[in-house]
Amino acid sequence: MISDIFSIQPVHGEPSLPIVSEEGIYSIEVYPLRHELIVYAQGNRFKTYRVAVGNLSTPTPVGEYKVIYKGRDWGPSFGPRWLGLNVPWGIYGIHGTNKPQSIGQHQSHGCIRMRNRDVMELFDVIPVGTKVTIHGHLLGDPAHDPRALAEGDVGGDVQLIQSRLKSAGYFQGTINGKFRYDTTLALKQFQKDHDLPVNGVVSISVYYELGLYE
Repeated sequence: MISDIFSIQPVHGEPSLPIVSEEGIYSIEVYPLRHELIVYAQGNRFKTYRVAVGNLSTPTPVGEYKVIYKGRDWGPSFGPRWLGLNVPWGIYGIHGTNKPQSIGQHQSHGCIRMRNRDVMELFDVIPVGTKVTIHGHLLGDPAHDPRALAEGDVGGDVQLIQSRLKSAGYFQGTINGKFRYDTTLALKQFQKDHDLPVNGVVSISVYYELGLYE
């Protein structure tokens, strides 16, 4: 792997947007590497649940969000309850599942899966507006190289690339975690100026040049 050539380690990037500053009685913290969802009540641990989270290609979005929607019976794949989060680049939430064997695994497309009885219990307790903190590194599991990114991809890693390109004076668009044509143009100019292959793909070499690896 290229990372073996560079002998580099991932570094932490800017926090993911949006940042939620206000907290209610309850808050939720999710630890994808441990497959845990912890509910706090007035700052004290109230309940811990085992969950399933996103796989390496579709990771659960790291950052601070809030519950903006509560729904029922979206279909068997989503179980009996859904708590939607305000992730800016897609539809993500905490929901049940018809695949209980996936709990404790990295098997979702980014959402947080719970056992159906657990999500029904959570649904009854958690109000809209509850802060949800998803812990982890924006570039994914530190034990693996970050994703190669290209037009059409979405996520916190895309958002981080946009932020770095904007800080360097290349990207003029909205930092929203959506890899669109304006991000491609900015990236290609960056690649040209740094003698990298001008292909619009965020490779390990691009992460390195942007200071996201050291």
